[in-house]
Amino acid sequence: MSPVWLTDTVTPDLDRALHYTHLWGLEGLVLRTLGRAGDRVPFVNEAKLRRRMAEHEMPVAAVVPGMFEGDVSDRIAWLNELASFEETLAFCLRIDCPCVLVSAFRPGAPVEAVASALRRAGEAAARRGVVVGVCNEWDGAFPTARALGSVLEVVAHPAVGAAWSPADARRAGEPATEGMEALQGRLTFVRCLDGRGEGEAWRPTALGEGEVGWGEVLRCLRADGYEGALGLEVTTTPRPRAGLRDATALLKTLRAAERAHMGGA
Repeated sequence: MSPVWLTDTVTPDLDRALHYTHLWGLEGLVLRTLGRAGDRVPFVNEAKLRRRMAEHEMPVAAVVPGMFEGDVSDRIAWLNELASFEETLAFCLRIDCPCVLVSAFRPGAPVEAVASALRRAGEAAARRGVVVGVCNEWDGAFPTARALGSVLEVVAHPAVGAAWSPADARRAGEPATEGMEALQGRLTFVRCLDGRGEGEAWRPTALGEGEVGWGEVLRCLRADGYEGALGLEVTTTPRPRAGLRDATALLKTLRAAERAHMGGA
């Protein structure tokens, strides 16, 4: 498993992001906004990005262009997003990025309608050798692993998989490891953040200090043979210090999961 991170959860500045990546011992980047406020992939300073990535020998594990975040009933909007998706895919090819992370529309979306949009995205991505990772988001149409697995079963496209967030699933009421079985064979990315319920509210916490149970999650992922990216998202403050703390916790927990797997082999 490869520990990477969503850079704009701490900074949109590429040079600072690369500095933190090396300092924290992570292995790659996930890009969403980069450079000036509002500069979102793929519409960023690509020349600088490619130059810096080559200089640092640092891969981009995934990009987050902001797709399928609205209402699936707004068909014109998501068809326009699909039309511009080709620009994102071409960008991915130029920076050697294997994965695009997308949402799955707002609550109340019919499964068939969502599956149709995701299948079209998968067909476009497959032509470019890229995969689409669909996020389960606590405030989206498919917040849990089981719900996400149900729509991916209908999509039934090899280039469309799950970008699983155990924390979002937990916030939606699903214990992290209970839903993992629903995503077997479809997991393309894992989003790493943590939090704790406080009454009806949810409080972000440092990684490993919330309700997710990251030790057990990583042990299960290792036992299931998952070898993809673990995408850290920093959700507490102060951001740079919190990033170092969370990255250290992720690496420590990952090493423990590897040792446990080797000991049981």
